[in-house]
Amino acid sequence: MRVITGSARGTRLVTPEGVHTRPTIERVKEALFSSIQFEVAGRNVLDLFAGSGQLGIEAMSRGALFCDFVDNDPAAIKTIEENIRRCSFEDCTRVFNRSYASHLAHTDKMYDLVFLDPPHHRGLVVRAMRTLADKCLAHNAIVVCETAADEVLLDTIGGMTREREKLYTRTRVTVFRFSSGQ
Repeated sequence: MRVITGSARGTRLVTPEGVHTRPTIERVKEALFSSIQFEVAGRNVLDLFAGSGQLGIEAMSRGALFCDFVDNDPAAIKTIEENIRRCSFEDCTRVFNRSYASHLAHTDKMYDLVFLDPPHHRGLVVRAMRTLADKCLAHNAIVVCETAADEVLLDTIGGMTREREKLYTRTRVTVFRFSSGQ
């Protein structure tokens, strides 16, 4: 696993040991970032259910201003911190070892770009999206959801509207846009 492009291009990233984390495969990550390539620079990012942190790190490498990484697995947190060090992003990131619900309840940050890649088949994407929409999304924010191929999301969730969706072998990537009515 490596950073595809930008300031940290080619940097090898580590993944947590064990089976609790499913890193996004490079082909999917490349397609995902191609679909939002002009909407990453200058954004405040949230990598929720961060795992290895590779999605937030890729966004930072492509010019995002800031990224919060959230995961409740201590092994994932150590991996994220190592990957941030490898890419020299310590000054523009924060890492939180807590549940997504705890983070969303306690943050005062407004996010422009959010990556959601939770454990599959638990309904976590929809719950996280509704909480994000209530409190943490800037107007015109983008929310990128990675789910199992058989998990189909509604066209609208919590003020977010599906813009596009792509099915890969075992993975579905859905991009939503938030409109706060401003």
